[in-house]
Amino acid sequence: MQIKQARFVISNTTHLKCPSPDLPEYAFIGRSNVGKSSLINMLTGRKSLAKISGTPGKTQLINHFIINEKWYLVDLPGFGFAKISKSIRQKWENMTWNYLINRSNLITTFILVDSRLEPQKADLELITWFGEKNLSFVMLFTKIDKLSKRQLLINVENYKKRLSKQWEELPLSIITSAKTGTGKEDILAYIAETINTNF
Repeated sequence: MQIKQARFVISNTTHLKCPSPDLPEYAFIGRSNVGKSSLINMLTGRKSLAKISGTPGKTQLINHFIINEKWYLVDLPGFGFAKISKSIRQKWENMTWNYLINRSNLITTFILVDSRLEPQKADLELITWFGEKNLSFVMLFTKIDKLSKRQLLINVENYKKRLSKQWEELPLSIITSAKTGTGKEDILAYIAETINTNF
């Protein structure tokens, strides 16, 4: 698959106002500052499609981008250590969870995980939640250019060990780098493979 066109469509605070669910949809979610915007820009070949910020929690809305006029890429609000009030954080989470549960045309959600860190409680809880809700997801290990191949192998293996305690079959995972483009072909191949069989 090649992305020839990518444009912003709309931002919303509720799934009820999202575009009509007549096209397949792929969402991206991750803890604040995991590199989500950079990865989306790398994936689409657009330097500023998704806004990048050094301030965690910049994405506060459900953002829809239409790709090749055939499917939606959805940038979901980050979660985790953003410096926001508890009430606002709860509002963000409710908005996101309602979208993930109720969006009928959502094919898969890509859960971004920082490859430099040991398994984080928030990431593990999110992955468990997806499993409990029987929602399709793929793990994307981000920022692999910022550590050695040996350390990457160790960190990914640590995640797999933690997940194997709960999962009989480990979730699909892809290693990525917004800087080098690693993972782009694998992500687009996954989308190409699933877009026709699920919609």
